Amino acid sequence: MAKPMSKSKIVATLAEKMGTPKKLSAQFFDELFKLAVKECKGAAGKFVIPNIGRAVKAHRKARMGRNPQTGEAIKIPAKRVLKFRIAKAMKDAVLK
Repeated sequence: MAKPMSKSKIVATLAEKMGTPKKLSAQFFDELFKLAVKECKGAAGKFVIPNIGRAVKAHRKARMGRNPQTGEAIKIPAKRVLKFRIAKAMKDAVLK
């Protein structure tokens, strides 16, 4: 199985395609990350990257689970989670 591209390889590829310095491309990713965190923490709880997907803050209810070693029933508490939903355009481009 092929290894996924590292951040430095992605930055280098984008810098070459866009004709910009690598430092500027790396700064873009850092700012995109900061913006995504800010938006997900906000009231909407969502951040959309067009044609790629959206990060959505969700609430997972409390539920009963099992300890795999003993088989004993345990209570798993409720918590907030972050989900990433792939956009239809991305699915169509990759899977078709």
